[in-house]
Amino acid sequence: MHKAELWVAHLGVLPYREGVRLQEHVRDRRQAGEIPDSLLLLEHPPVYTKGRRSEPGDLPMGEDWYRLQGIEVEDSDRGGRVTYHGPGQLVGYPIMAVRDVPAYIETMEAAIVSALAEEGIGAKVRQEPFTGVWAGEAKIGSIGVHVSRGVTTHGFAINVDNDLQPFEWIVPCGIEGVRVTSVCKETARADHLDCFRKRVAHAFSQAFGRRQRLVSRARLADPELVPA
Repeated sequence: MHKAELWVAHLGVLPYREGVRLQEHVRDRRQAGEIPDSLLLLEHPPVYTKGRRSEPGDLPMGEDWYRLQGIEVEDSDRGGRVTYHGPGQLVGYPIMAVRDVPAYIETMEAAIVSALAEEGIGAKVRQEPFTGVWAGEAKIGSIGVHVSRGVTTHGFAINVDNDLQPFEWIVPCGIEGVRVTSVCKETARADHLDCFRKRVAHAFSQAFGRRQRLVSRARLADPELVPA
């Protein structure tokens, strides 16, 4: 039996709002059955995103202060609280039809742990309230999803070689005193992102039992480019 396809698009750097609009468009097409499950892999310029459970104390300096540091602040309809995105961090937005959301999240976490293991990092998932993926006692990956009519948006973010200082200015994911780490910090090696992005795409495809197919942004967005 042939595995179902997973369309994977490597999109480079996209502003957060543009990423949200693209997700919504791809989600609409997935809900309509025009395209298969897809995975968008990208980076964002510096931005704090506030999930549905965010509280004012998660941004203790006040939003204007963060903007003065060159970091945007955006609302998000994903689960969870406040997190940071910036260049050098790998962001993954799976647009997938799901029935069992907890199982979907567990499979996504397993894929991230697998990709990190191939880098020599012994990552794990911890019990509540410690959401996401951890390398020892430091958080290396965050997860937050939204599901609409059975199709997901948002997803995960893994610190690869991004600046970790902005995490110290907030209460990341609502956890006081949390330490944050990255692939480069754990391995003492630089220039990981391109290679690691491909590793994550492979691990994600394998975890969900899919056959990876690389596609362009145009193919995701334009119905005329969908193969017969």
